[in-house]
Amino acid sequence: MKYMEKSLCFYFQVHQPDRLRLYRFFDIGNDSNYFDDFANRTILNRVAQRCYLPMNAILLELVKKYKGKFKVAFSISGVALEQFEKYNPAVLESFRKLADTGYVEFLAETYSHSLASLKSDKEFETQVKLHAKAIKKYFGITPTAFRNTELIYSDAIGEKVASMGYNVMLTEGAKQILGWKSPNYIYTNAINPRLKLLLKNFNLSDDIAFRFSDRSNPNWPLTSEKYAEWLSKSEGTGDIINLFMDYETFGEHQGQSTGIFEFMKALPEAVLNRTNLTFRTPSEAAEIHQPVAPLHVPFAISWADEERDTSAWLGNELQNEAFTKLYSLEERVVKSKDEALIADFRKLQESDHFYYMCTKFFSDGAVHKYFNPYDTPYEAFINYMNVLSDFMVRVDKATEKSGKKNQAEKKAGKKPGKK
Repeated sequence: MKYMEKSLCFYFQVHQPDRLRLYRFFDIGNDSNYFDDFANRTILNRVAQRCYLPMNAILLELVKKYKGKFKVAFSISGVALEQFEKYNPAVLESFRKLADTGYVEFLAETYSHSLASLKSDKEFETQVKLHAKAIKKYFGITPTAFRNTELIYSDAIGEKVASMGYNVMLTEGAKQILGWKSPNYIYTNAINPRLKLLLKNFNLSDDIAFRFSDRSNPNWPLTSEKYAEWLSKSEGTGDIINLFMDYETFGEHQGQSTGIFEFMKALPEAVLNRTNLTFRTPSEAAEIHQPVAPLHVPFAISWADEERDTSAWLGNELQNEAFTKLYSLEERVVKSKDEALIADFRKLQESDHFYYMCTKFFSDGAVHKYFNPYDTPYEAFINYMNVLSDFMVRVDKATEKSGKKNQAEKKAGKKPGKK
């Protein structure tokens, strides 16, 4: 294939958090059931009916219709896969059907949609391996491209991802990193050039994800033909256009009544007829196009909020206190080998818990409010810390139990941990 070819890369994030139930101070030490199963099941089934099932059916129809000329990519968090299996297996089956076509790529990520890459290399690597196993289990695919939670990326994180064997990673085309450069090229990690970087074109992505139904937008209504014209104009300034967005854009954030499904049904034909773009998955695009330069990212970026940094999750004292206290338990939790304790530790790492504690009320306040089950960030913090207090009690008990077991084994002349 010729490097003059232009690529269009669609990537969708799929994630559902394990929401905490209302956990009171008096529950600490008395009740270790932290998660709101009713809310998790109810919300998942609602989103399944509005987004996952209808949109997966549309994509499957398009993939079959265009016989390899239309392709997309997904990353599905491990905790979302667990919820699909538990609450709505039909969703899992619909993703399997997409995987079976061979034209849909599934990316690796952190199993628990966590911020481990910012705190613990060990936990980060463990979760990435767990997630790759899950993708293999559910879809029969071993992922080769990587996207970190919320597209979080830095030079150091990229180097770590490369050391785990991945050669493609997705992140945000943040202005503070790119400067005058265009997101419409492939770049490399500044430390390990073997890792190729695909950058989100946030203007064109957000035209669908955030502005599609905005009637105050002078470009409303957005038709597939109009959007294809924008893509055609943008393709002249690079090799690739990366459209990255939450999958819940379709049917949930942008409801069916907005015409979002009809837009997507018509888009492949408009793109193929009106542009020189070829639909490719991230791995295919990285193989086709040569990187133009290393991208220097000394501090972590993400695709969240106007700042495109990590302040959505770790931007205030509440968030940092909760985050630091949680990861201070890591070593003892892992040593305990208590499966239930480790499972809860992973669920408590989900980035959503820290997102709910965000105190931004200005440019991005509405976005935070939409996703937040709490009335205030302080309520989110108090609820989480109550849960964490009980979790710490359990960790202490597990540590004490492990210590007593080791002492008993020493007295019996055995090496600790050996049978």
